Amino acid sequence: MARQYTREMIQGLSILVVDSNSYMRRVTRMMLTNLGAKTIYEAPDSLAALEVARTFDPDVMVLNWNMPVLSGLELLRIIRSPALFPKPELPVIMLSDCTRRSDVAKALRSGVHEFLVRPTSSAMLENRLLSIAANPRPMVQVGPFYVPQPRRMRASEGEAAAC
Repeated sequence: MARQYTREMIQGLSILVVDSNSYMRRVTRMMLTNLGAKTIYEAPDSLAALEVARTFDPDVMVLNWNMPVLSGLELLRIIRSPALFPKPELPVIMLSDCTRRSDVAKALRSGVHEFLVRPTSSAMLENRLLSIAANPRPMVQVGPFYVPQPRRMRASEGEAAAC
């Protein structure tokens, strides 16, 4: 029963996958499709992502940290700026190949809702999507930016491994 509810919740989301690596976009798309996602958009870079986001108004963005021209964090700063982007509250899941605790903290301060280290699994992606869809956090303004209201770190969350 719970699995069906989860699948229906994810089916209802439109998701934008932003990654400069076409293979990784395809892998992420396949995981999302296997989780039940029906509407998936792709963008090969940050500038294309802005255009797709403005045109199709996705419910969630899955964003790679490392990209040319504008990095994932630079794109996030634009998205979180109401003067520059029409939907500054867009939920964002950041993907990173190599991370340190300081990188995770920087991404969270910049306004990501969830953070995943690659390689990741469908189950981890599903958990992050459900966190966003089932337990949305209100957005709060910090200076000129909107960020999700912070959660307290659980005691079980340890130090992220350095690359």
